[in-house]
Amino acid sequence: MIAAPTIALHDGHTIPQLGLGVWQTPADATAAIVQNALELGYRQIDTASIYGNETGVGEGIRASGVPRERIFLTTKLWNDDQGYDRALKAFDQSVARLGVDYVDLYLIHWPAPKRNAYVDSWRALIRLKEEGRTRSIGVSNFNPDHIERLIAETGVRPVLNQVELHPRFQRRDLREAHARYDIATQAWSPLGRGSLLGEPLIREIARKHGKTPAQVIIRWHLDIGSAAIPKSANPARIAENFAVFDFALDRDDLARLQTLDDPGGRLGPDPLTAPF
Repeated sequence: MIAAPTIALHDGHTIPQLGLGVWQTPADATAAIVQNALELGYRQIDTASIYGNETGVGEGIRASGVPRERIFLTTKLWNDDQGYDRALKAFDQSVARLGVDYVDLYLIHWPAPKRNAYVDSWRALIRLKEEGRTRSIGVSNFNPDHIERLIAETGVRPVLNQVELHPRFQRRDLREAHARYDIATQAWSPLGRGSLLGEPLIREIARKHGKTPAQVIIRWHLDIGSAAIPKSANPARIAENFAVFDFALDRDDLARLQTLDDPGGRLGPDPLTAPF
């Protein structure tokens, strides 16, 4: 069975470069989808408390027969639970729903700057890591100034920032900031919510390599050094998304894909103006 390559995190752990995201996956379908993905070879599952499907993720992990220690499991702290004490309680609730003793990565889902609680939340995550209840801690949807504040006030760097990233919204400045702090970049909505699958340039590169547009986009993430968590509930697409380790994009492909970048290409909420 082919395994996804891994990215080294600055705390000594590693994360599979390709995983399965379960955002918007129905709770009653999650267990079967996660089990199928793990049986195909996926070893990273990404969920969140707000997704409402942590219980199904845990059930799918147990049904797969894959040993827990071979699975990289991520979940996230939602905005309503930010703050030191609330974050600790929310983590307890997440691991109870998942039915696990620890998670591999716990993220603050959004900075929610209007709440001004993400530093206190980060202190709670530091404690959880010190206690061994999560092996690594990171953030999601944070801008460089949010990350710099965490470091300045706690001395602890996130290992990873999970952000919207795809060929139409390439975030080079943000990725360069991550590199300065040795923070891994992980993409949510790596396929641009499907909006890029009909892009003529991507379709042309797909024909060149005998691959699908989705596989070309996922390969782009791997080749630029980012991790990605494409989401699908379709078993055929889940398998397709994982069949990307037998080719690579060449320098010309990468240069041409760079032309698709659009500073206004964001599809999801802006962390500074998100209404939650």
